Amino acid sequence: MPAYLPRNLVTGGAGFLGSHLIDRLMKKGEEVICLDNYLTGRKANIEQWVHHPNFELIRHDVTDPIKLEVDRIWHLACPASPFHYQTNPIKTAKTSFMGTYNMLGLARRVKARLLMASTSEVYGNPELHPQPETYNGCVNPTGVRACYDEGKRIAESLCFDYKRMHGSEVRIARIFNTYGPRMLPNDGRVVGNFIVQALKHKPLTIYGNGLQTRSFCYVDDLVEGLIKLMNGSHSAPVNLGNPTELTIQQLAEKIRDQINPSLKFVKMSLREDDPIQRQPDIKLAREELGWEPKINLDEGLTPTISYFRDSISP
Repeated sequence: MPAYLPRNLVTGGAGFLGSHLIDRLMKKGEEVICLDNYLTGRKANIEQWVHHPNFELIRHDVTDPIKLEVDRIWHLACPASPFHYQTNPIKTAKTSFMGTYNMLGLARRVKARLLMASTSEVYGNPELHPQPETYNGCVNPTGVRACYDEGKRIAESLCFDYKRMHGSEVRIARIFNTYGPRMLPNDGRVVGNFIVQALKHKPLTIYGNGLQTRSFCYVDDLVEGLIKLMNGSHSAPVNLGNPTELTIQQLAEKIRDQINPSLKFVKMSLREDDPIQRQPDIKLAREELGWEPKINLDEGLTPTISYFRDSISP
């Protein structure tokens, strides 16, 4: 008898991260149901699987309940870039709360394990650096980013209330900045912004003095971390990200030098509540999951730039 392979539900499966996860699950021979409302997802991201017998695509908004029979729920549905989640902040907050509530209800009914894609934004503008999972954050609950920051914080709360009250199996991934092919060119995230501007021969826009820091994890590494987390036994939140920290100015220079070294930089005012420092402490991921990123930024930027070059016109 062949080994039983789990039936997976991936919410937000047509998005940047969800589609890469689906690629991995499908290549392992597992069954996948992709759920997406196409707010930021694109059918083109998963079109290679549309006619595969192990794949099912459902257009659905997670703020509405749905009944399915699955073994594992990868709950990734939510706009993740400031541009998209601030376009309709009420919808963003509703997606984090109601979407997670509905997925937890489904998981409870069918006794499925649920992995919730949380975010480094739960740490807000951190006073502790780098950020370990034990740090409770410094978040502005009334700011323009709160719809996402606080939305993910209440989503984490819901997961652990279901665990305490109903014994639900939950996994929480606090995802730090991730990049790679299939990012939307207009989503406002810094890697995509710089690449698109450089490919269009425009000056690269840096908000603030450029000394604020981030760390960037290539999407393949991040997906590997999600899979290890789902398959493991650790149920407390886990940081998934690349601990190599660099300034936004350094990132801009790397991207400019790969595309067009003659381009200039333009400085603009720092955006409201934009964190000054962001770097994951991944000690827990190393110890509990045996995971750490393998792909450095220079390696990851090459296929990312190539993807954008094929996707946009100059």
